[in-house]
Amino acid sequence: MAAENLPTADQRRQRVFDWLDLHDIRYTWYEHPEAPTCEEALRYCRGDGARHCKNLFLRNHKGDRHYLVCFDAERRLAIRDLEQRLGQGKLSFASEQRMERWLGLRPGSVSVFGLINDPADHVHLFLDERMRTWERFAFHPNDNRATVIVDRESFVRYLSIVGNGHEFLDLY
Repeated sequence: MAAENLPTADQRRQRVFDWLDLHDIRYTWYEHPEAPTCEEALRYCRGDGARHCKNLFLRNHKGDRHYLVCFDAERRLAIRDLEQRLGQGKLSFASEQRMERWLGLRPGSVSVFGLINDPADHVHLFLDERMRTWERFAFHPNDNRATVIVDRESFVRYLSIVGNGHEFLDLY
């Protein structure tokens, strides 16, 4: 998908809402100033009762496998440590072109909701083990000017419907 053919932020957001509504996944959401990094987003998103998630889009050394890694936005991960924990060999951040191809997104807008743009279920999702205990999750809806809140049951339902392979691992 060429960059000029990518949907606008508003269109990406609405696509997430439409997808969640179609699949009867409960959520709430709110708008805030643009926040292309988790550090910026956390300034606007505190107090909503949810744990905010950081999402990294990575590729393997050959470039034939892609991974989305999701974890607590207030934690940091060293990529070399992450390589050891994931057991997928040498990893690097995927290019903007790969992000557009596999998730239909641009840098600064990566979210687990990007998986709705991966009908081939190519991208494998790794989630931090600690997320299993969270009551509420916060992600942006493929638009970094808003935040979506889902409860644990809704998030598990999302994972089962979206279809991409996923696994929980101890990431730190």
